Amino acid sequence: MIQIFVTGGTFDKEYNMITGELFFKDTHLPKMFERGRSTLDIDVKTLMMVDSLEMTDADRQIILHNCRRASADKIIITHGTDKMVATATFLAKNGVPDKTVVLTGAMIPYAFGTSSDGFFNLGSALAFAQTLPVGIFVVMNGRYFPWNRVQKNRKTGFFEETEGEETQPAQ
Repeated sequence: MIQIFVTGGTFDKEYNMITGELFFKDTHLPKMFERGRSTLDIDVKTLMMVDSLEMTDADRQIILHNCRRASADKIIITHGTDKMVATATFLAKNGVPDKTVVLTGAMIPYAFGTSSDGFFNLGSALAFAQTLPVGIFVVMNGRYFPWNRVQKNRKTGFFEETEGEETQPAQ
């Protein structure tokens, strides 16, 4: 089984046509799995619905706690892209032993239809979660990155590999 933890982010935002603002209602994941005709054994659990710019260390503790106690050894976390690397680093440094944890998100809300990268990133995360070794990874733009060798390029809107730090994750 693959455990999916929803934390919010652009992935699950809706558009208010009156005010022009983005907001959270419910996660789109169940209908995405249905639309994608996924036959994987998955469990979707919403932990929170927050923009990652507003995510706190207390929120990250909730994510960490749920990752540690999950019975599944493969976990996907949908997350806002602005602080995704910070959460991946937090998880790695605080230890999620014997599990493959993949964080993914979207630059454009899934509700925006075919212009969203969310569906592609979710499919990539499912594939990488099944094939990567134990560890913490960010999956975006069809690529995977170790937690300590990734950054969001704010000029291009793509995630890219960095030199990274040599710190090993806590186990």
